[in-house]
Amino acid sequence: MKKLLSKEIRLAASPLSWIFLAATLMTLLPGYPILMGAFFVCFGVFHSFQNAREANDTLYTVLLPVKKTDCVSAKYVFTCFIQLIGFALMAVLTVLRMTALAGAAPYVGNALMNATPLFLAFVLLIYAAFNGIFITGFFKTGYKIGMPFLRFGIATLLLVFVGEALHFFPGLAFFNAPGGERLGLQLGILAVAALIYVVGTLLSCRVSQKRFVRVDL
Repeated sequence: MKKLLSKEIRLAASPLSWIFLAATLMTLLPGYPILMGAFFVCFGVFHSFQNAREANDTLYTVLLPVKKTDCVSAKYVFTCFIQLIGFALMAVLTVLRMTALAGAAPYVGNALMNATPLFLAFVLLIYAAFNGIFITGFFKTGYKIGMPFLRFGIATLLLVFVGEALHFFPGLAFFNAPGGERLGLQLGILAVAALIYVVGTLLSCRVSQKRFVRVDL
């Protein structure tokens, strides 16, 4: 597994997977749907899948003396590695916005989602959607990426819409407080989202492994 992961990082990964980590800086943008930063992090990973497909990396990998299930696991570990780097960067920027920048006029008057623990929870849900929709869709055939990514894009738009709409409902305005309010509740939601991410990713990995074993390349 260690050697397969090294291959993913050194050979199969597209430079765009690393470049698109810069999208985490969207966390600092006022008046912008900052959850799109999570989408672009996943978009970078999508380019690695595309790069691997064009280089016929999937066939090359299964011809190695390794299990097909290990090929799937390596893809998941690489994906989670990129996602968690993105999450860590967004978490640092969220803390910055909630502390040193909490009183800044652009954030105080921001009508769209502010960076809070709730925002980070939705980031993890978008990541989980990528792993559960796109990656499992890819391993159904081992080469098709268009429709799985389209389905993930639709799921992301729905999650962004829900995240942006929540604080407009009566009694939920506290979700958008720049400095954070009712942090206990928000951190609880973040913990639930983290559990969904972990369990969802593990389950989708198993589904992908079962699907890929049946694929005749």
